[in-house]
Amino acid sequence: MDDLLPSRFIVRVYALIISGQNEVLVTDEYQMDMKMTKFPGGGMEFGEGTIACLRRELLEECDQDIEDIRHFYTTDFYQKALYWDDCQLISIYYLVRLSEPVRVRISTIPFDFPEMVNGGQSFRWVAAEKINPEEFTFPIDKHVAHLLKEHLIRKT
Repeated sequence: MDDLLPSRFIVRVYALIISGQNEVLVTDEYQMDMKMTKFPGGGMEFGEGTIACLRRELLEECDQDIEDIRHFYTTDFYQKALYWDDCQLISIYYLVRLSEPVRVRISTIPFDFPEMVNGGQSFRWVAAEKINPEEFTFPIDKHVAHLLKEHLIRKT
């Protein structure tokens, strides 16, 4: 841990959307001038609860509502925020189902958008047995990808 502890928290909330074929939905994005692979979701705003945040993020990213929301994981180790000084990151992950069939364009190619400009985003399904934590950009997502892969493979 750094010598100076942060004085603020950033809370991020993510959806683990599993298809009927035992695949997880991931998003490839270009944000803050970098490529990133992560789970759908984002930052919680003041005055917002975790489920409200998750619903808002999925409406923003996928134009879809969610149901059958079940807690999967909350960060249980110290993680300094990557982009913000003086902040500790806490991430919360929920297993969810989409209320309707997926409406966003699904690709089989990572980063399948016209150009690498901030805001670029594409989605793809990754089979449970092919989840590779190292393909995820952020440390907590890598950890959750490992846990999720074990969870999904154990269920089959």
